Amino acid sequence: MKVDPKLLSEVRKYGEFDVTGCFNCGSCTVKCNLSKDSPTFPRKSMRNVVMGLKDQLNSSLEPWLCYYCGDCSSTCPRQTEPGEAMMTLRRYLTSKYDWTGLASKFYRSVAWEIGAILLVAAFVLTLGLIFHGPIVTDRVELNTFAPVEKVHLFDMGMFVVLSFFIISNAFNMFRLTMNKDKSVKIPFSLYITQLKELIVHAATQKRFKECTTSDRWIKHWLLVVGYGTMFILVVVFLSWFQTDNIYPIYHPQRWLGYFATIVLVVFTVEILYGRIVKREQIHRFSHLSDWLFPILLLLTAVTGILVHFFRYMSLPLPTYYTYAVHMAIAVPMLVVEVPFGKWSHLVYRPLALYFQSIKDKAIQLQKGESKHGQ
Repeated sequence: MKVDPKLLSEVRKYGEFDVTGCFNCGSCTVKCNLSKDSPTFPRKSMRNVVMGLKDQLNSSLEPWLCYYCGDCSSTCPRQTEPGEAMMTLRRYLTSKYDWTGLASKFYRSVAWEIGAILLVAAFVLTLGLIFHGPIVTDRVELNTFAPVEKVHLFDMGMFVVLSFFIISNAFNMFRLTMNKDKSVKIPFSLYITQLKELIVHAATQKRFKECTTSDRWIKHWLLVVGYGTMFILVVVFLSWFQTDNIYPIYHPQRWLGYFATIVLVVFTVEILYGRIVKREQIHRFSHLSDWLFPILLLLTAVTGILVHFFRYMSLPLPTYYTYAVHMAIAVPMLVVEVPFGKWSHLVYRPLALYFQSIKDKAIQLQKGESKHGQ
């Protein structure tokens, strides 16, 4: 096995990773509700770092199997914060899956991440200045100022680019964790039969429910559903959602928009408040990425509310200007944070659970064949 003596210092660039005091007592494993299938979870990945086993770490799925409830850190007799160590490893692994190198830059440099967000925001505002339509001031005509066909074309182009980065990085994840792992022979059929695991975990995040209170799980699930709803409305159904028509309160366009907005505002505020007061174990440490995404998400929702308010109050110029600011916040959030930041974890975690289910099934099949052969 190749040993990289610089691995520990490299990992620490992505967050808190104080495991030098760990004497492998197993308290974290005993306390973790998700360790029942692995007696080495979550210690194995941390030991890989300490031992400099870079290849083993890069091919590991274990950091994604942790949902950071904080119980392991609360019970650690040496205060080595294993929960935060796993969070740091997820950032590190995200940078390894990303072939562009941008995730590594954003996670390790405040200037890079803030600079990228400001650069994309400036680009969006410049496009708005060049391509906006006539400014009607005697009434609100948002679709005249921001032609829905042009905005929708921009959205679809952004969706294609985001999909390319996410899919290509997901393929790198597969290559590192599955294709290079020769410890178990995996029949191709398992990738088909185990697809249900990918779908179930992506849609429900049920494993999260197993390790935390149902209250925290439902809040997180609603936040994801709210974000997904707004994303679909804006990217796929923009011509139906962005309209100058004021629909009655019972219209589904308004119901869906209000649901997504309320969920995003309430739970992003709660997340930010939790990180400020630091009452819970999971909020003791905060990386820049832990702040940026909820802040951008909250600002996107608030500026969307203001556009809606000014539109209903028949205030043309405030509507148009706020819409431009809204776009200058929403687009950087999607372009920077979704493929390269913390929001990409929503893709990598279900994939990790899917890949792990395939490995577990393959091991079961090999054991069955071995017993049959005997």
